[in-house]
Amino acid sequence: MSKKRVLIICYYWPPAGGPGVQRWLKFVKYLPEFDIEPIVYCPENPNYPIVDESLVNEISKSITILKQPINEPYGLASLFSKNSAKKISSGVIPKAKKQSFIEKAMLYVRGNYFIPDARKNWIKPSVSFLSNYIKKHQIEIIITTGPPHSLHLIGLNLKQQLGVKWLADFRDPWTTIGYHKDLKLTKSSEAKHKDLELKVLNATDEIIVTSSHTKNEFKAKTEQSISVITNGYDSHKVRVDEKDDLFTLSHIGSLLSERNPSILWEVLSELIKENETFSKIFKLNLVGVVSDDVLESIHNNGLRHHLNIVGYVSHDEAIKFQMQSQVLLLIEIDTDDTKAIIPGKIFEYLISETPILAIGPKDADVEQIIKTTNTGTYFSYNEKVELKTQILNYFEAYQNNNLKVNAIGLQPYSRKALTKKLSSIINNI
Repeated sequence: MSKKRVLIICYYWPPAGGPGVQRWLKFVKYLPEFDIEPIVYCPENPNYPIVDESLVNEISKSITILKQPINEPYGLASLFSKNSAKKISSGVIPKAKKQSFIEKAMLYVRGNYFIPDARKNWIKPSVSFLSNYIKKHQIEIIITTGPPHSLHLIGLNLKQQLGVKWLADFRDPWTTIGYHKDLKLTKSSEAKHKDLELKVLNATDEIIVTSSHTKNEFKAKTEQSISVITNGYDSHKVRVDEKDDLFTLSHIGSLLSERNPSILWEVLSELIKENETFSKIFKLNLVGVVSDDVLESIHNNGLRHHLNIVGYVSHDEAIKFQMQSQVLLLIEIDTDDTKAIIPGKIFEYLISETPILAIGPKDADVEQIIKTTNTGTYFSYNEKVELKTQILNYFEAYQNNNLKVNAIGLQPYSRKALTKKLSSIINNI
């Protein structure tokens, strides 16, 4: 029996680093085990804000990878301000009152002249190339994954032209994603985004989302079939001999301007002043991109001498930090929009045997995952006393050499189990 051939249209592919690349890198890894042959289409010359060459080693040599040139505006933008262009392309948007004139102009241009996003110029050439490839190789199913959501417009065009089956995967929402409101959209631009979103949602044969909140949001906009397939964890070869000697709280990933848990910095500041032992052995690790606003807030709370800014590291190094740390931090912006966001790193957190300390909006999907897997604690932004008590509990357990996790129910989040679910959808589309 021949394998079903599926064309996967993605922007983030190794050597891209960061969370956006992991989802489909792992799906592609396991799909052949379920009699599905993935063919990957990605940019030839992308402007990735983060690069991780180690991920290239995870691509099977048997996978067909198609590449075509892409014309992106960030190279031109960097002529005016290389630093601002890099920050904005990686999602680090300064608070409005701190934005320079150039940053304001970049955000306005990005939001109103590049709809749905800065990769829009890749739509037409991709449709031209792929329409010929699909006909020549008799591809019956295509998958688009966004953001960038312009890739869904490639799928929309191919669906309209060729009548292929089309599955649209939303790693994040479209018009309700956190940074959307920072793009200085005019009313007409905002309307265009919503119109394009509706066209995609109503034209695709199947919608996949990563959270229940996003599913409920989309159910109000379309009658198309919607399935939830979260991100997940995969096996790895990273090993550590022992945990850190110090009481380390580590955040892995980006801390953007709005993802700034002042409640946490205040609690840590109080503990340092009130508990001499805590002050001597506490360290805060920030692994990944950190905005200036967050650093300023940390410094203002007297945490400068306890802070270790690591910056971006390879995927394996990030896993090592997760396994060595005493407590892992998971921070989300305190808005209703972010209840649907389930950071990909949480699933690697789950298998790190390290307790998770999460702060975010009440009743978020992340809260449910942490509670049902017994992997940590979750607090809303108004639970300062409870947060402080929990950190002290973790600290006392650490001092008694008894800071442990007894995780349950993790298997459904394995990459292989999730790919099995995806393969079932593909076979029934």
